[in-house]
Amino acid sequence: MLGFSWPEIGVILMVALVVIGPKDLPVAIRTATAALRKMRGLASEFQGHVQELMREADLADIGNDLRNLRNFDLGSTIERHVDPDGTIRSSFDSIDGESYGVPSAADAVIEGTADDDLPPGLPAFVPPDAVRARPVPAFIPPGTRLW
Repeated sequence: MLGFSWPEIGVILMVALVVIGPKDLPVAIRTATAALRKMRGLASEFQGHVQELMREADLADIGNDLRNLRNFDLGSTIERHVDPDGTIRSSFDSIDGESYGVPSAADAVIEGTADDDLPPGLPAFVPPDAVRARPVPAFIPPGTRLW
């Protein structure tokens, strides 16, 4: 029936027997089944009309396009067009947490390099207070009392 198990159906019938009464129960069951048949008929008729309208207006292709759009994965499509052979992805996978690029002043001090080996523009020493200080944003909204 409507997705109920047999014990649930039994409970529903018992409650219906008590509430409606044994005399009027067959009439109520016939009325309920007739209403269900009528609703199913209306639903199938509506679905048939919608499918007929789609066929008339050639909207079946649009329906397929909408289904394709719903299943569309932008990330994999971009990756497939930008990196078809997978070399960019493999280069990122091979990094494994190592940092490449310009070393910072702290890295240079830890590695024991001389000040001459530092890239230009980096200070030789950064005081701890300057590192711990919160940066002041370029825009402070009115009413903010943090700075």
